[in-house]
Amino acid sequence: MAKSLHCLVSGKVQGVNFRSWVKGQAENMGLKGWVRNLDDGRVEVLAQGPDEALQALKGKLASGSTMSRVDNVETKWMDYDKEYAAFELRL
Repeated sequence: MAKSLHCLVSGKVQGVNFRSWVKGQAENMGLKGWVRNLDDGRVEVLAQGPDEALQALKGKLASGSTMSRVDNVETKWMDYDKEYAAFELRL
């Protein structure tokens, strides 16, 4: 099982290239997993990797990208059954 960080990010996070920004941040930190938009306007993130990198991503998500506005980040630490080979941008 892979140590994973699951986040639900709310605010102005759709239509502002937030998913692409998250993917770039995660890849720069060597993380694997995925990011996708949800129908309710939030963005969902599942990231796997070293604790320090996951904590760093959590902090970046709370700050958000230049064009976004993050109101809240719900986080949950979990052991996830599937391990990812890359960081995916999902639709």
